[in-house]
Amino acid sequence: MAGCGDAQTACKVEAGAYHIVLPEREADDAPVPVVMFLHGYGGSGSSVLRNRDMVEGLTGRGYAVIAPEGLKRDGSGPQSWGFGPFTGGRDEGAFFASVLADAAERFGTSRSQTVLAGFSAGAFMVHYLACRDPAAFAGYAPVSGAFWRPQPERCDGPVRLLQVHGWRDEVVPLEGRILGGGRFEQGDVFAALEVWRAANACASHAPDKAWSANSLMRRRWDCGPGADIELVLFDGGHSVPKGWAALMADWFEDQPAVR
Repeated sequence: MAGCGDAQTACKVEAGAYHIVLPEREADDAPVPVVMFLHGYGGSGSSVLRNRDMVEGLTGRGYAVIAPEGLKRDGSGPQSWGFGPFTGGRDEGAFFASVLADAAERFGTSRSQTVLAGFSAGAFMVHYLACRDPAAFAGYAPVSGAFWRPQPERCDGPVRLLQVHGWRDEVVPLEGRILGGGRFEQGDVFAALEVWRAANACASHAPDKAWSANSLMRRRWDCGPGADIELVLFDGGHSVPKGWAALMADWFEDQPAVR
């Protein structure tokens, strides 16, 4: 674990803080690719680092793991992110960019070989940032979250997106659910994928490939350079599935690295 970035001591930037774990490497290695992983509602950057299966899986593949801290909802509530119907009081995209820049300066991480991933509320944030600024990261990998309704009518593209979701998720069901006495509605994952196919100018709604392997059900749309979408469903609930790190790394490394 590196310097200020460990679970106990966060690295500070102007708009917030983050934690970082680096892989083993030689001093003269090229910049380290990055997975920035956003925690869920009520979580924290330090709690992300406690997912050893995920963190060690990523660092073992040569990735740095960056775990930013969300802001307290309404100034005093649980930590989360500012997306869709919720505002967090800061420009999250600008914050993530400042974290990438700071980590590159301090730790020699890449500014271009980057994936924005996240779980639950973190996954919602991934979708909204990708929709607004697809070039901010080379790839996007949300787990158990999409848009809220009313979802964006269109998103900018192209985008590389890996959507992973539990078939039995009851917290963020695939079809979404209504919360807050009808004030808020989680969106439908399949409706979100339709927006992404349009953003990527995919020729068909039908996937280019559909298959099952290792208890996973998968669909993939290859819609041009830097414009691929993959949906992976696992037999589980609201969680980051075991083995997600290898799944994500295989997906990210299977295409040309950077736009």
